[in-house]
Amino acid sequence: MPLTAALFRSLAIAGALAAADASAQVSDGVVKIGVLTDMSSLYADATGTGSALAARLAVEDFAPERRGLKVQVVEADHLNKPDVGAAIARRWYDVEQVDAIADVPNSAVAFAVHQLTRERGKALLISGAASSDLTGKACSPNTVHWTYDTWMLASGTGSAVVRTGGDSWFFLTADYAFGHALERDTEAVVARSGGKVLGRARHPLNTQDFGSFLLLAQASRAKVIGLANAGGDTTNAIKQAAEFGIVKGGQRLAGLLVGITDVHALGLPTAQGLTFVEAFYWDRDERTRAFARRFAERNRGIHPTMIHAGVYSAVLHYLKAVEALGSDDGTRVVAKMKELPTDDPLFGRGTIRADGRKLHPVYLVEAKAPSESRAPWDYYHVRATIPAEQAFRPLAEGGCPLVR
Repeated sequence: MPLTAALFRSLAIAGALAAADASAQVSDGVVKIGVLTDMSSLYADATGTGSALAARLAVEDFAPERRGLKVQVVEADHLNKPDVGAAIARRWYDVEQVDAIADVPNSAVAFAVHQLTRERGKALLISGAASSDLTGKACSPNTVHWTYDTWMLASGTGSAVVRTGGDSWFFLTADYAFGHALERDTEAVVARSGGKVLGRARHPLNTQDFGSFLLLAQASRAKVIGLANAGGDTTNAIKQAAEFGIVKGGQRLAGLLVGITDVHALGLPTAQGLTFVEAFYWDRDERTRAFARRFAERNRGIHPTMIHAGVYSAVLHYLKAVEALGSDDGTRVVAKMKELPTDDPLFGRGTIRADGRKLHPVYLVEAKAPSESRAPWDYYHVRATIPAEQAFRPLAEGGCPLVR
């Protein structure tokens, strides 16, 4: 037999044996990923079915069949209720042999799933939840916090607003873990920058009428009304602030968590001039634009949010770690994820710290005026790139017990 033929046969046999070995180390023969998200309420546009699609696109790009692996994606709606989210996660882990859960918008739900994931030795890939405590005092060896957090949002948007004269604040805050963390982290930034907080009002999740809260904000005479909320709460507050003449009266709005689907819902005539931070923008380079086209074709033309991008990238890196480790044991896979450098078309190269915090640059953006938009979803000016080491809280300041 010619040498080249023998070599090819040997390589083929070695590849087949390696693939068989990788598959043999996977529990029940399938790597199963559950996308736990908001399919029906105020975070559905930024997460929801788009997050499930992003996970499936990551699986397609990983091409598990070529690697001797079987991968399945399932999805569920947690209804923004911690007990519902925990019940789904428990059933997935204990009965349906789900190995990892991704996305989990709503920090209250995320904390419930975060604890359960650690108890079951599985893997949690957070993209939608924001509380910085997930990699701080409540950190876990089984959780990776991928896209953004409240410290990043506060540092990026809060400091930018104070630098431009917004040195007195009133907060409208979603009354649960996420809103409280975002208000706390932003207040710390305002204080460090020489500003002050004149008051705050806590509102229920998914509030439809912000009238009484906006009247309190107006009466405070604060220069800045900080919106420590997200999704439908943010867009409702901004729309109603316009009706109340907030901006015309001389006060500024600071959207502390605003995404591209929020700008789309508001429309540029209302959103123009809003300044905020994003971890991902689809129109940044050829690779992000290619992903956005592919995503939009399968998502009714809707372009990806940073949360969708985070689900894609986290799932892709998780699968690389599973392959490298030859196992889907959650605790060991998360450790391998931290060991391997991250590299994907949406976030580029980066790392995952000991506390589970994924590090990458983020972007200070400004919503364009309608006349500046050249095409559908062309919504942002990227005003600055914030390096990864500045974008996220220093490792030593988080209080994570995993950090020695």
